[in-house]
Amino acid sequence: LALAPLARAHLIDVNTIIVDAKSGVSGAGRSPKQANHFPELYDNFRAYNVAHHRHTPEIEQAITDLSGEVTVINFTPHLVPMSRGILATCYATLKEGAAPELVDAAFEKAYSKEFFIRLLGRGGYPSTKEVRGSNFCDIAWHIDARTHRVIVLSAIDNLVKGAAGQAVQNFNIACGFDEKTGLDYVPMYP
Repeated sequence: LALAPLARAHLIDVNTIIVDAKSGVSGAGRSPKQANHFPELYDNFRAYNVAHHRHTPEIEQAITDLSGEVTVINFTPHLVPMSRGILATCYATLKEGAAPELVDAAFEKAYSKEFFIRLLGRGGYPSTKEVRGSNFCDIAWHIDARTHRVIVLSAIDNLVKGAAGQAVQNFNIACGFDEKTGLDYVPMYP
């Protein structure tokens, strides 16, 4: 979850987290369903599994483990008319004293040395096209001073950075290979 560094640094109220994820149809699974048939999705945009998505408990557990605080979130996935990719917009209320520089520093500390995470910084805008066909995760954040919230944006190609790329990366680490082996290619664009 893109908010992980902020939860670990205790910069956000973890029980204010809202995740709004936009996914290509491949993120909805392999089972054929009329609603996931591409012609049904074309020129359409819709939410699914609102308030009971199967990944919600694991996200809550990860944030709980990182922050040390029992966490309950809202996670709403949406299907968009593209075959692959996920763009997640994550919102959370900043704790008192969580200055923008502390938010920046938390992301830098967590991810600056991670090859597959590209920090676009405060004010950046990740897009699915920029990560298509790669194991990269692009992350940016914005701070809304008016609402005292942080908005974190992340983009991945769910067919690579999802289970397949993670499996290869984990295999590489477990077997003593460079974690980039077989994964360090540039994204396909366009």
